[in-house]
Amino acid sequence: MNKKLKLFTCIFVLPFTFTIFLFHFFPTALAYFKGNFPYNNFKEVRYLFDLTPRINKTNDFSKPNYSIPIQHLGNLKIGFVKPIFTDAAYNSKFYSFYVKHAHSSSKSNVTKDLNLLNSKISNRQSGTLHNVFAMVHLIRDIKSIANQTQIKILTDIDIDKGKIFDNHSLNLFNILILGHQEYVTQKEYNNLKKFVSSGGKLIALDANIFYAEVKYYDHNNTISLVKGHGWAYNGKTAWKSIGERWESETKNWFGSNYLCYLCIKTFRSNPFDYLPHEEQYITNPKDVILLNYNPIELPNAPKSNVIIAMYELKYGMGKVIALGIYSDDIIKNENFDKYFVNVLFRIFQY
Repeated sequence: MNKKLKLFTCIFVLPFTFTIFLFHFFPTALAYFKGNFPYNNFKEVRYLFDLTPRINKTNDFSKPNYSIPIQHLGNLKIGFVKPIFTDAAYNSKFYSFYVKHAHSSSKSNVTKDLNLLNSKISNRQSGTLHNVFAMVHLIRDIKSIANQTQIKILTDIDIDKGKIFDNHSLNLFNILILGHQEYVTQKEYNNLKKFVSSGGKLIALDANIFYAEVKYYDHNNTISLVKGHGWAYNGKTAWKSIGERWESETKNWFGSNYLCYLCIKTFRSNPFDYLPHEEQYITNPKDVILLNYNPIELPNAPKSNVIIAMYELKYGMGKVIALGIYSDDIIKNENFDKYFVNVLFRIFQY
């Protein structure tokens, strides 16, 4: 009888118990077997942010999760970076060109309407007020809990000129917060990467980031398209080219890439009542997921079974925290505001 019992235990009970243990305590493994991951070597997806259980159960954001004293935020230097290059591109310029020549041959050189690939920077650009409003709203949130926090409004030009470093190339800020930096210069891109590698913390509020390269001309305060968003331009002619300018490099240090515009039907996990707009999808296996939005794609989505999530990625001595969505749309959502404050605390807990 004992032999039969032992045999039964070995064949049925132990494997069943192990399976229950595996899928109860390792949600990453469960997601893997369901086919939710875009590749098989996704080793480090973990839920570390304590807010996640409350999101799934009660949506209670009233009790922030942090263990460091609030006064520590008072010692921080935070820079908000206004996306003025992107605003200039949208200011009845680049996109007028894209529409006019959408059906141009991929082998032809376009020499008409090239003035539309140059745009002067102005404080009255269409997107400027919206971006600034979002940043001012978050600054108010930060000041409400730590009034001594040093906050400075920067622009793409400041990053391009390296004004986030001192004379010894050391970081002048603890945290940089980006908005919709869809269009950046090569210098700006390199400096943001250097900032993180040198120990800085980079928070990306919006998706569709680092998608195209522009060149900034200081003498007339103008930008010109260089490469990305399907086009390349050398000042004399334009031709069809790549979509995302630094796709592989961005994957490596930033941790995600742009998915598409309005290609998500809904999100299974949506504590902020966010409506699909523009989103990033996870592309680095070292990303640590903080909040998985669990998207349902539309048929026009360029990829399927993607992970759209708020995540953290360590790079060099610093880290990136990307929200993965176009958070300007939910900047006044109370749950989002409280979550964002927790993100700041999280940066200095791990």
